[in-house]
Amino acid sequence: MQPNYLQRQTAFKANLNKHGLSAMLVLGYENIRYLSGFSGNAAYALITQNSCVLITDYRYFERASNECQGFDVISRDRDNETLGHCINRFLPANAMLGFDAAFINVALWQQVADELKVQSVLPIQGLIEQQRLIKDEWEVRQLKAAAALSDEALAQTLPYFTQGVTERDLALELEFRMQKLGSKGMAFDTILMFAERTSLPHGTPSERPLAVGDFITLDFGAVVNGYRSDMTRSYIYGEASEKQTFIYNAVRDAQIAAMGLLAPNVSCKTLQQASQQVLDGSGYGEYSGKGLGHGVGLFLHEQPFITEHNNFALQAGNVITIEPGIYVPDFGGVRLEDDILITQTGYEVLTHAPKPFII
Repeated sequence: MQPNYLQRQTAFKANLNKHGLSAMLVLGYENIRYLSGFSGNAAYALITQNSCVLITDYRYFERASNECQGFDVISRDRDNETLGHCINRFLPANAMLGFDAAFINVALWQQVADELKVQSVLPIQGLIEQQRLIKDEWEVRQLKAAAALSDEALAQTLPYFTQGVTERDLALELEFRMQKLGSKGMAFDTILMFAERTSLPHGTPSERPLAVGDFITLDFGAVVNGYRSDMTRSYIYGEASEKQTFIYNAVRDAQIAAMGLLAPNVSCKTLQQASQQVLDGSGYGEYSGKGLGHGVGLFLHEQPFITEHNNFALQAGNVITIEPGIYVPDFGGVRLEDDILITQTGYEVLTHAPKPFII
């Protein structure tokens, strides 16, 4: 089974028409991959009602030609043709051109825009991302594979959690295990911290050694065919204090409260409020993170975002994270995160690593 790229392209062209655009310059590598199958970078995709063109150079031409479906692949001579002039070759007359505004710097865009022969140019954000909200069967398979790979890598790494081992050594061991199992790089920089450093939601592993009674937080993910997993587990090493146990239980209960509501047509705001109510009731609400989760797929963080300001109603095919946390400065923190598929009747948890509090 392979993705139906032609179907994706047809749907996107219909979206262009609906927004009054005759062409779209796609610049985000993940968006290009979604529409074409090309897994590299240094490429630009031009979508019109009559054609799909991928512009790259000699470094990626053969690879793109083998991977792309439904696209004409062009190798641009960068020494003799500017990007703007190359794009002009494939633009329809008097084009209303949109461009992937979040994925290009101002200097490059000004250079390209000055050369384009179009009726108008409009910055567009989120058009492809909206189409990517609902994962198809093939995408779900990749996300499940990435989650399973993360589960197994963690299981293989847990025996290395011994007194004196450093955050950095464990992070490297975990990353090695993921790549040995087949991950194509990391979904993001691994977060792995001990003790009071666990109050840093996105801290960097250090040379801090593990000691009995330390909090442990690890947040990591694998990559399968470009699709990412994102899982967080928190533990205590050896023995826990009453305060540590209370905080862990509060975060666990907040995650359970939100997950108990998961189903199509439930709003992101409702999930956030359910989780926050538990955290506030614990007395540690002021130390919680502001967002409960996010979509995950080709992007690590993508729509829908689960916040108190987002009334988006979940749909079957969304893949999201639920990740409440409490972060107390100079004491430590706890976060629990799972990847979850919204189904027609409820939900399916994709990450299955156990959640023992004490290891």
